[in-house]
Amino acid sequence: MPKHRPPEALHAARERFIAEWGGLGPAWGVNRTMSQIHALTMVSLAPMNTDQIMEALGISRGNAHGNIQLLCSWGLLRKLSLRGDRKDYYEAEKDVWRVVQAIVRERKRKEFEPVLATLTSCLESTKGLRDKESRAFRKQLSDLREFAAMGDRVADRVGRMESTAILRWLGRLLS
Repeated sequence: MPKHRPPEALHAARERFIAEWGGLGPAWGVNRTMSQIHALTMVSLAPMNTDQIMEALGISRGNAHGNIQLLCSWGLLRKLSLRGDRKDYYEAEKDVWRVVQAIVRERKRKEFEPVLATLTSCLESTKGLRDKESRAFRKQLSDLREFAAMGDRVADRVGRMESTAILRWLGRLLS
């Protein structure tokens, strides 16, 4: 593939976007490099192979490979084969709502579900205790479980909704 350098203003804006998107990653529960790979492939017109991703971001093969695999498992990257080339290429999911849904589903799996399991287990293991401290403990955990369960239901719903339904739902929620 011939190297094509975009106009300087576009190049600078792309670099700034990739850096900022990478900085947001930890807030979504992913590392900076994973976010940067996603950003890079999201704004690339053509699918990219691992070597191109490594060169563009200045990262090692192991770092690139591990993060590419995670992005694929989340549904944020798709692996492609290009005719006449033995390398694997990757393209990002570019539909904003599908990106949001994938992130919400993964956060639900990694955060809400374990918290709910822990809260439920702690409540079960203290079920028969009736002293003041136990009642206060159980009340606090019950309140937390109720809140976490609500978050889990919201995440589940957002993870399954179509983009137009999400917009309508958010509109009702915010009005």
